[in-house]
Amino acid sequence: MMIAVYIAVMAITTYLIRMIPFTFFTRKIKSRFVRSFLHYIPYAVLSAMTIPAIFYCTSSMAAAVAGTAVAVLLAFFDLPLIVVALSSSAAVFIAGLFIK
Repeated sequence: MMIAVYIAVMAITTYLIRMIPFTFFTRKIKSRFVRSFLHYIPYAVLSAMTIPAIFYCTSSMAAAVAGTAVAVLLAFFDLPLIVVALSSSAAVFIAGLFIK
């Protein structure tokens, strides 16, 4: 029974987070500053959640740096996301083998 309550609370919370902006911003936002600010929020939040996880997911900081370097390099050359993810994971694995 408690699981249903937890799911209902999370559903209401998620709904409110998505509904409130629609009720307050009924007209198009004309301010260039506010529009540019809202444009970059997803990137900032994603970076804030991902970067710490990258460096604390392994026991070796060097392996995490190697994986990050490979990911940044491959992403710079516009390779598909699956290639970047698998290559950086392989780089972390291989670096972890050499470090131990």
